[in-house]
Amino acid sequence: MAVECASDPQGRPSEACLRGYEPILTEKEGCLQELQALGIDPGSIKYVLLSHLHWDHTGAVGRFPNAIHIVQRRELEYALTPDWFAADAFARSDFDVAGLNWYFLYGSSTDSYDLFGDGTVRIIFTPGHSVGHQSFLITLPRSGPILLAIDAAYTMDHWEERSLPSFATSTLEAVRSVKKLRQIARQIEALVVTGHDSAAWPGFKHAPASYD
Repeated sequence: MAVECASDPQGRPSEACLRGYEPILTEKEGCLQELQALGIDPGSIKYVLLSHLHWDHTGAVGRFPNAIHIVQRRELEYALTPDWFAADAFARSDFDVAGLNWYFLYGSSTDSYDLFGDGTVRIIFTPGHSVGHQSFLITLPRSGPILLAIDAAYTMDHWEERSLPSFATSTLEAVRSVKKLRQIARQIEALVVTGHDSAAWPGFKHAPASYD
């Protein structure tokens, strides 16, 4: 979420900030603040990959002046005119930013997009949680393949098909997206990172101490 939610949630210039949630985010945990702790200049960021446009994933959109923002076209279209039951999931002022440099993908059920053409970053279309959700397979020389399921799989219970997500635009698509990701992870023995599993999170390496 936007870092302003930590300091002044009611004063943030968004149509809604908390949506009934109590933030535990601190100001030093904001996206730009975390990058600065790693010595990374936001102006040097070339790409921002957006899994989807729910407000807990869009708080730093527009804060990277030289970046191309990559999203599924159908995700942006839906976020601008959502159905009534999904409207509270979006904070339009986060992503409806003048001059933002967008690059749109048009995913199908079997699609993936190789961002650099070398296999380091693959974008995988995984609808269900939202109409244009996408997940990311990151393959680095030392850490090996890491599958960022994001909200295609909330938790390991969701990943292991023991539960359904608490929110979805299509339960059927959500189930099939998990199945697709499980097959990919199994084939290449990827480390799987789900989107909202607080029990699993402490077991991962964390920046900046483990940043390589």
